[in-house]
Amino acid sequence: MSKVRIAFLGCGGFMGAHANRIKGNPDAELVALCDVSDEQVQKFIDRHFTDTATKPAKYTDPAKMYAQSKPDAAFIATPHTLHFAHGKQALEAGCHVYMEKPMVTSLPDAYALRDTVKKTGKILVVGYNTPCSRELHYVRDAIRNRTFGKLELVTGQLSQGWMKATVGLWRQKPELSGGGQAYDSGAHLLNSLVWSVESNVDEVFAYVDNHGTPVDINSVMSIKFANGVLAAICVSGNCPANSGNMSFIFENGKIDVDGWGGSWMKVWDERGREVKYPHVTGKDQTPDDNFIDACLGRANPNTSVENGIIQSQLMDAIYESARTGQPARPAKK
Repeated sequence: MSKVRIAFLGCGGFMGAHANRIKGNPDAELVALCDVSDEQVQKFIDRHFTDTATKPAKYTDPAKMYAQSKPDAAFIATPHTLHFAHGKQALEAGCHVYMEKPMVTSLPDAYALRDTVKKTGKILVVGYNTPCSRELHYVRDAIRNRTFGKLELVTGQLSQGWMKATVGLWRQKPELSGGGQAYDSGAHLLNSLVWSVESNVDEVFAYVDNHGTPVDINSVMSIKFANGVLAAICVSGNCPANSGNMSFIFENGKIDVDGWGGSWMKVWDERGREVKYPHVTGKDQTPDDNFIDACLGRANPNTSVENGIIQSQLMDAIYESARTGQPARPAKK
């Protein structure tokens, strides 16, 4: 293909940023938009396509969109609990899939989506920022290569004024969101964790506080991975300060990093000295550009369905532990 023909399923919030990125990429073209109402799609066009002569086709039925517009790829940004059905439909329609986080909201669905990816031979990525940053690649390479010896511990915290910002929205409706802040913005930090550690989840102990809402707002979790790495993560949805810091603690060093956006990093060596900002290789990309390059066969996708599976192991165990008050292990396939 000379250009990746892209369709959007879901025309809300952050899809505007995706539209602008695609418009700025000469190797991609946004050909179709789909949402629950024609009015919603038209509002999206009016906001983001006033400067273009050719407008994307409008749909309210995704099956019709795939059949008529025949896109090469689909960006999916629908309520979380719909991701599995929408992702499976797009893959089976012949599309590569860019899935907004989280990939799905249950581990059985994660395994089933992997089966569909294998069956169709299509690419599926999860839209996280940090796997497209050179800093997080440095962290993962340090873990893989044991640059500072064995990784032993990971700590992290993410805070955001999420609770007040999402009042009345689908994000606080469990039947659509699957959960609260840990599944939404918190998922960025948790993905940075599982993407870097690269191990199945063994056991989790978690507390959550809903703050009187139907979903989790604050959560604290202790995690043991199958490779022996231990992690302690705190996610806050009721704080006016946005932050997402992580520490990767090795036997011979330490790396602090922005686990939300991958924008900064600090490194200490085996003598406890802070290292001058280390050389980081590769290039920073948006997840959109990495996905488009992967569709064209000129780059490896930075995330995959496997990342989504491990994060589903983690999320299922977090909510099970919070429900029972006991440690929880992910279900076996």
